[in-house]
Amino acid sequence: GRPGSVSIMANNSTPRLDLSKPRYDQSVFSGRLRHFMETANPLNVLVPSKRLEDAAKLVTEYRLHGTAPPGTSEEQLWKAKRLYDSAYHPDTGKKMFVVGRMSAQVPMNMTIVGCMMTFHRSPGAIIFWQWVNQSFNAIVNHTNRSGGEEISARQLMVPYAAATTAATVTALGLNEVAKRLPSLIGRFVPFAAVAAANSINIPLMRQKELQAGIPIVDESGKKVGMSKAAAKKAITQVILSRIFMAMPAMVIPPFIMNNLEKRGILTRMPWINAPTQIALVGLW
Repeated sequence: GRPGSVSIMANNSTPRLDLSKPRYDQSVFSGRLRHFMETANPLNVLVPSKRLEDAAKLVTEYRLHGTAPPGTSEEQLWKAKRLYDSAYHPDTGKKMFVVGRMSAQVPMNMTIVGCMMTFHRSPGAIIFWQWVNQSFNAIVNHTNRSGGEEISARQLMVPYAAATTAATVTALGLNEVAKRLPSLIGRFVPFAAVAAANSINIPLMRQKELQAGIPIVDESGKKVGMSKAAAKKAITQVILSRIFMAMPAMVIPPFIMNNLEKRGILTRMPWINAPTQIALVGLW
């Protein structure tokens, strides 16, 4: 061991912890769910930089040397691992920009989507919130890119510009149509804009896979070739899953908000509009 450190497993027969892998069994749904809930916990965003750096140092030292400061328990190691996974890139080991971390997804998405759905009637507000949403998506995509994959400014900006344009044009166009329809219909315009943006953004971001294919492996994990057909299928599934994942938060709240509007509650208390919408998006 290193000076001032001890092997955490030195005095018993418990095997050394493998901090290169998640704590929970990733071959079962419950294990994947627990890992995701710990890593994406919004409270991780509030953890100070010093504590994150201490956690990273502890995890790195243990991985390299199998040692930890005297008195360090297994639970403390796993807590450090949880913080490390929430803030540091799994491939590069570099600290990720806080807005792009998975732990920022819930607070950021519920705020942005809630505001998109609140301010869906004004053209200026539509343009602004669609731009904010696509800017956030671009940050998340860049922050969580594969460690060995260098993304050029063009590769990042083309999908970003295309998705922002698609979302804005869709929202503005449908908003004009919705003005002649019941008010409830207009509340679904942001969802249609998000669906349009995903349909353009994801294929553009992953165009290399569409052009060259994705690796195909056998049962033992050995690469046996590349497949463009598999890439198309995978990207189609990603697009559909993104749209379906957005449905509860963007399809259920409009019915509730429309009901509040009909009862005159939003007219009497207009200030509750955005907070209520954001809370409903977060709930669903």
